[in-house]
Amino acid sequence: MRATLRWAHSDVRTHRGEALFLVLATAGIVVSLLLAAALFGYATNPWQRVFTQANGAHVWLHTDASADAGKLSALDGVDSVAGPYPAASVTVATRGARASVELRGTVAPPGIGQPLLTSGSWLDPATPDGVVLETRLARALLAEPGDTLSLPGESQRLTVVGIADSAEPRYRTGERRGLVWALPSALPAPDGQVIGLRLKDPSDTGYAVQRAVTVLGAGAIGEVATWQQARAEAQNDNRLLGQVLGLFGLGALLAAGFAVHGAIGTRIRGHLRDISVLKAIGFTPAQVVRLFLLQHLAYALLGAVAAAALTEALGSLVPGRLGDAVGVWQGLPGQTVTLFAVPVAAVLFIGATTGLAAWRAGRVPPVPVPRPAAPRGGRLSGAARWALGAGTGASGPAGAGASGPAGDGAAAAWLRAARSPLTRLRVSPALVLGCHRAFARHPRSLTAIGRLALPLLLIVVAMSAWTTMDRFHSRPEQIGLPAALTVHPDASLGAGRTEALLDRDPQVSAAYPGVEVAALVPGQTETIALRGLGTRQDPYPYALAEGRPARGPDEAVAGQGLLDLLDVRVGDWVRMTVGDQPQILHIVGRSIEPDNAGRVISTTLDTLRENDPGLSPALYQVRLASGADPHTVAGRLAGAGAGHLDVHAVVNPADGLSPLRGVVLGLIAVLALIGLVELLTAIGGTVRESERDLLALKAIGLSPRQITAITVTATGGTALAAVLLATALGLPLAHWLIDAQGRSSGIGAGIAQGPSPVLLLLLCASAVLGATALAALPASRSARRRLADTLSAVA
Repeated sequence: MRATLRWAHSDVRTHRGEALFLVLATAGIVVSLLLAAALFGYATNPWQRVFTQANGAHVWLHTDASADAGKLSALDGVDSVAGPYPAASVTVATRGARASVELRGTVAPPGIGQPLLTSGSWLDPATPDGVVLETRLARALLAEPGDTLSLPGESQRLTVVGIADSAEPRYRTGERRGLVWALPSALPAPDGQVIGLRLKDPSDTGYAVQRAVTVLGAGAIGEVATWQQARAEAQNDNRLLGQVLGLFGLGALLAAGFAVHGAIGTRIRGHLRDISVLKAIGFTPAQVVRLFLLQHLAYALLGAVAAAALTEALGSLVPGRLGDAVGVWQGLPGQTVTLFAVPVAAVLFIGATTGLAAWRAGRVPPVPVPRPAAPRGGRLSGAARWALGAGTGASGPAGAGASGPAGDGAAAAWLRAARSPLTRLRVSPALVLGCHRAFARHPRSLTAIGRLALPLLLIVVAMSAWTTMDRFHSRPEQIGLPAALTVHPDASLGAGRTEALLDRDPQVSAAYPGVEVAALVPGQTETIALRGLGTRQDPYPYALAEGRPARGPDEAVAGQGLLDLLDVRVGDWVRMTVGDQPQILHIVGRSIEPDNAGRVISTTLDTLRENDPGLSPALYQVRLASGADPHTVAGRLAGAGAGHLDVHAVVNPADGLSPLRGVVLGLIAVLALIGLVELLTAIGGTVRESERDLLALKAIGLSPRQITAITVTATGGTALAAVLLATALGLPLAHWLIDAQGRSSGIGAGIAQGPSPVLLLLLCASAVLGATALAALPASRSARRRLADTLSAVA
C-alpha cells in the first residue's frame, strides 16, 4: 500500500494539469445535474404546496349569473362545491401600469381554493374598498399593501390590503386576467359568477367537466380552468430549464467518461515500462488495476464532493430563478437523498468507464515486448494519396517490416512517403506524414476523433439553443409574434374612433382588429382560445410551419397544442361551441403559437361575423415601424386614448428564458473543459507515437522543426475531423431536440435556428488553432530529445 501511494503521488505531481482538469470537469458536470434536479423540484413543488395548503379546486367554471350551482353538488365524483362567487371583468391601473383583472366577490376566505396570504391582511368590512391581489398580478403592477388601484373610466378606487398565493391559473399579460378578491359591495357591475369543484378523484377531471357542462348547459359556460392547466403553466419555464440542464449534464457526463477512459488508456501506453517494473517488483495484475482505478475515482470523488458542497452552500445565492430554485429545493424532503445520489452516480459512472482501461493495464506483461517501428495503420485512400501527391508507389510506413526501431525498412518507408510530394505537388513532407498519422484508418485514430467530437457536438447543440433564443428576440414575427402591442378599447370608444387613433400614430404600421373568446372543445371537457384576427382583405400575418394561410370562408390555422388536444391534423374539420353557437372550421395550416400552450385556433374576423353579424372588435394587434420602442408607443397611445385604451406590449416567451443564457454559457465552459482534457490526451498519444518513429524520421533527413510539424499537423487534423463530424451530426440533432421541445410545449416544431456559418467557422478555427497551439510545445520537446533518451523510450 505504501508503494502504491508513493507511485500515485509521483504520478499526480507529474500530471498536475491533467488531474486538475479531470477534477474541474467532474465538478462542472455534477453541478449541472444538481441544478437540473433543483429546477425539476422547484417546477413541481411550489404549486403543489400552494394547492395542498389552499385545499384547491380541481375545476373552476366561469358561468353567467343565471347558472344554478346547486345542481353541481349532486354530480358523481364531486366532493364539494365552492361558490358561486359574483365576478366582474375590469381593468385596474396603478403607477402607470394597467392590467385586466377579474374582481371576485367574497366575504370570508373561501374554504376551497383559499388564498394564502403572503403579506397584508384579509378583507375587512371596515375597509369596504379593500382588495387582495394574487401574487403574480401584484408583481406585474408593482403593487403592495396600502397602494390604491383606479378603474379607468370609473370614479371608484380600490385599496390593496393584502397579497396572496393562489393555485389557480396565473396572470399573464394580454392572455389571462389577474385575480383580485374583493367584498361583493366593491364589485361595480357583476357580469358572471365563478364556481369551484373539488373532486374525489382528480383523474376524473375531464368527465366531471363534461357532466357539469351538460347539467348547466353549454350556453351558460364561459370558461373552464382545470388544475392540470394551472400546474402546467406553473411548471413550464422551470421545467424547460431543468430539461436543458439535465440533457447537457448527462451528455457531459458521458463525454467525461469517455475522456477519462481515453486519458487512462493513453497514460497506460506511456507507462508500459513503469507498469512492467511494478509487476517485476511484485505487484499483481489486480493491484495494478486497482491502482489506476482508485486514482481516477479519487479525482472524480474530489470533483463531485466539491460540486455538492458548492451547490449546497452557494446555490441559493445565485441571482434569478436558479437561486430561487435551489433555495426552494433545499427545503424539500428528498433534497438530501438527491444531493447524495447524483454525485455518487456520477462517480460510479466515471469509475465504470475507467474499468476497461485499468483492466488493460493489468494485462501488461512484466517483461516489455518490443513494439513495431511504425504504427499499425492502413494506407491513405487513393483520393487522399493523389491530393497529397503520394502516388501509387508511396505507401505509408505501415508494414515496413523493420528489424529494429531505426531499421532500413522503417526509414525506407518514411522516405517513400515523404519524398513523393516533393517530386509531384511540392507538398511539405510534414503535411503528408502528419495527415497520414491523423487519418490512417486504425481504431486508435477513429476513437480519438470520436471522443473529441462528442463534447464538440454538445457545444454545437448548445450554440443552436442560444441562436434559437436570439431568434425569439430579433425576429419575433417568425415565431408567432408579428405584433408588438395589444390594444383593448372601451366599449364607449367604438371601432371607428379606435382605428382613427391608431392610424394617427406615425410609428404604427398596421393594426389588425380581432376578438378572442373561449370555446368548448368536442366532448365539452376543456376550453380553447378561438381568435378572429384581421380580415380577408387585410389578413393577419401568422407564422406558418405547415399548410397555407386561412383565406376562404370557414378556414383557420391552429397551434400544435390544439392539434394534439383534439387529435387532428391539417386538413381536418373541427367543431367547437361558443356559448350556444356551434362553430365549424377547416384547419388549413399549422401556426407557431407561443400563447396558451398552443391551444389556439385562429381565423379571420369575417369568418366569425358569419355566425354573429353584430360582432365588433374587442382588441387590436398593432405592428410597429422598424426601430420603434413598444413601451414608448404604448404610453403615447394610452395618452391619446384619454383612459379609453388599455395598451400593453406583447409578452415574448423568451423573456422568461433569460436564466437559460447563463446556463448555456456554463455548459459550454464545462464541455470545453472536457474537450480540452480529450485534446491533451490525444496530444500525449500522438507525441508518444512519434517517439518511436523519431530515429527513422531523422534518418531520412527531416529536421527537428519538420518532425515537430508532423505532430502538430496530426493533432490539427484530428481536431478538424472531430469538429466537422460534430457539426455534421450536431446541427440535425439540435434541430430535432429543439423542435421536440416545441411540440411538447404546444408551440410546435419549426422554431429551431442553427448557428450562423460565422459562428461555426469560429468554432472550427478555435478548435484547430487551439489544438495546434497546445501540441507545439510537447512536440518540439520530443523532436529535440537526445539520442540516448530516444533509444530508451523506443526500447
